[in-house]
This record gives sequence, C-alpha cells and structure tokens, in this order.
Amino acid sequence: MIMDDHEFLSCGWLSGPGPNHEIVLSTRVRLARNVKGFPFSHWASTGELARLVSSCSAAIRKTSYFENAEEIHLEEVNVLDLAFLRERHQISAEMVHSQNQRSVFISADQKTAAMVAEEDHIRLQVLYPGLDLKNAWSVCTSLDDELSNHLTFAYSERLGYLTACPTNVGTGLRCSVMVHLPALVMTRQIQKMINAVSQLGMTVRGPSGEGSEIKGNLFQISNQITLGVNEDEIIERLSNLTEQIIDMETKATSQLLSEAEEDIEDRVFRAYSILTSARKLNSKETLELLSPVRLGIRTGLLKDASLNAINEVFLCSRPAHLQKKAGREMGERERDIFRAQFIRDRFKPSAC
Repeated sequence: MIMDDHEFLSCGWLSGPGPNHEIVLSTRVRLARNVKGFPFSHWASTGELARLVSSCSAAIRKTSYFENAEEIHLEEVNVLDLAFLRERHQISAEMVHSQNQRSVFISADQKTAAMVAEEDHIRLQVLYPGLDLKNAWSVCTSLDDELSNHLTFAYSERLGYLTACPTNVGTGLRCSVMVHLPALVMTRQIQKMINAVSQLGMTVRGPSGEGSEIKGNLFQISNQITLGVNEDEIIERLSNLTEQIIDMETKATSQLLSEAEEDIEDRVFRAYSILTSARKLNSKETLELLSPVRLGIRTGLLKDASLNAINEVFLCSRPAHLQKKAGREMGERERDIFRAQFIRDRFKPSAC
C-alpha cells in the first residue's frame, strides 16, 4: 500500500500535467471482458470462481504491463484499504462490497489496473492525467490484445463482447473524462451543457462516477452506448465533445472576468484564505473551496499555489486517504481537524 509522503501525494493519473489539464483533470478508459466457458462472476460457484480467478491472474501476469505488478487479494484487505483503493479509482464500488474472491493488479505508476472477478471477469482500466483518450485507449487495447493470447473471451458475432450488464455489451468500452467547470456553473450555462451531452448519447455524473453527487463543480462525462458503434468512434466522439466543453468553459471564464473580475477575485481569495487558515474542514466544504481556488490559479489571479497541489489535495483529503496518512482510523470530527491541518501544510509556500 502507498504509505510514505512522496508516494502518498503522487498519483500518476492525476499529478502530471496532461493535455488541457487546466480544465480536464483526468481521462479513464475501461474494458469489460469475460472468459468463455465460465458463468459471470456473481453466478459462478465457489469452485468455478476459484478456477476463473486463477486463470485470469495467470494471464494478467504474462502481460508486459503487469508482469512486475503486485496482485492485491481484496478478500484479505481491511475496510480502510478497500476505501483507499476506491478513492484512488483503482477498484470499483462493486469490488469494495463484493463477497467474492477478487483481486486487482495495479501498475507501478498507478495508471493501469486490472480488476479480476468484478461484475465481469476482467475489467481493464487505464487512467491518464488531462484529456488523453487516444493514448489511454492505445494502452488499453494493447493490453486487451495481450490477454487474448492467453484467454478466450466470450464473444458473439451478432452482439460483440458479452458482459454481465447489458449496457456494456458490444465493445465493452466505457470512457470518461473528469472536468472542472466552475465558469459554466457561475454563468448558469451548465444545464445547457448537460442537455447537449445527453442528446449526444453521453452521460454526466459526479466525480466518483455512477450515483455520486456533483461537488466542487467537478463533472464526469462518459459514453452510454457500447453496442452498434466501434471503439475508435467512441473515443473520437468523447474527445470532440470534451474539446467543445473546454471551449465553452474557456469562453464562460472570459465572460466572468470581463463582467465581474473583482467578484471572482474576491471569491477566489476568500476560499484560499479559509483553506489556508481553517482548523476544521469537512469533505464537501473542502471540494467547494478548492473549486474557486483552482479557477483562480487557472486564470492567473492566484499565484501562491499550483494546479498540481490542488489536485493532490482533491484526492488526498478524502476520508480513507487521511486515515492512511495518519496511520489510524478516525471519527468524523477528528478527520475534519486532520484534513484542515493537512491542507494548511500542503499550501505552505515551500510545498506548492
């Protein structure tokens, strides 16, 4: 598990300055695959599941991406570590709560993961900083090709790849980008954007994915359609849509600065002042304060912090991360106090 301060703060898919990183925090590409001849994970008997996990794990270890990666057996991991991995988007909510034998392979740079015995037999995932769908897809499809040399995947000539959930049948491909859109929210154009996204066969969720609340003006945009369209088209459509959203956010930012720069500056510095002096902060409040500070850095109004520092606080101020850093479990009040201390330390001039 990631424990020392350097590794705790660093996260390959979030810390680096990827393309369009001012607005797009991260890119995710995920593939669902199932092995022919085995029932889906939730329908498999204990013996079938054991054989399945053994076959999948052996194949994953033979790939160039995971040959030196550690396999984490999740049934042996405590509740805090499961939450920590979930906060890092290394495992899904499904894997946190599942009682099945299950494991995850995570590459050293934390950008690539393979979940075994999730809802599907294998979930391949590539996470990159910024808007980098094509490169993330290149890694994911190469990994898929390597695995197909060792496993026979369940496939239908009529339907494509077969998956446990019908919404993933076809390509089995889910792509998403996490975007920060404070200007669209402030100018009340965000609903227009959400409506346009829906009409294009995409969906908008909160930063933690399906079922999560939208906080801190962070939105996750992903494809809904996996059947009847090929992988390159899915990547291209989401890339083009994200470029349009970036353009909308950029124009809305210019509008705000031309019409109410003093008001925006006041909001930015009030938020920064609270973050750098507060003695207690809860999770939701932290995200709401980070949003205007991130906007202030992006627009050049605030020069005392970096986008990288903001991204690190966005990730590492979450409950499980704070408890991992403290080395103990904490109640909500103690976490809120520890979170405020962590943020004050992170925003010291020498740290940013």
